[in-house]
Amino acid sequence: MELDPRTTALVAVHCQGDVVEPTGAFADFFYQQVTERKVIDRIATLITAARTAHTTIVYTRVAWKPDLSDLDANSPLLGIVAQSGCLKEGSELAEIIEPLTPHDEDIVLTHQRIGAFARTDLDTILRSKGVTTLLFAGVATNASVEGTARVAGDLGYRVVIVEDACSAATLAAHQASIDSLALLAEISTVDEVRAALATTITGTPV
Repeated sequence: MELDPRTTALVAVHCQGDVVEPTGAFADFFYQQVTERKVIDRIATLITAARTAHTTIVYTRVAWKPDLSDLDANSPLLGIVAQSGCLKEGSELAEIIEPLTPHDEDIVLTHQRIGAFARTDLDTILRSKGVTTLLFAGVATNASVEGTARVAGDLGYRVVIVEDACSAATLAAHQASIDSLALLAEISTVDEVRAALATTITGTPV
């Protein structure tokens, strides 16, 4: 794998308390696989490698007004948000979790649909930075990771799914999504991405 850090962005999807922590609204869905697959540790490793290589880092997060008046719950997943009253702006559990806290230079994009490109200026932001390759990691593989990655491919980006830094509610759901995405994107690992970014810096594999 070859990566140019100047034209690459790491996209960390929904690393928010309500999604990935044991006390979050979606804990019953996602926490077990997040833990078993060590997703947070692996995303942290990716972020460190990206920072070292001066690669753009994007955090996507979902959040709505405290009264949820801007929530269009037109899917079962968004219906859970409406029923549980989670992911409200101002709530601690709607923020990026502390181990992955964004830096000032990072992009934190808030969206309100399943995919991060819908009704946002993400595409404009990425193009303004000269980004042509997107590395995806986060939760859930078969929802916002896949939904955002598919649109990215349609928009002309090179799409790389960092498979071992993603998870879904079940391993089967994760794997089915990866199998589908394999027709549309490159499937990689944390170690492969780390090596590619480090090779760009040092000129030799690590």
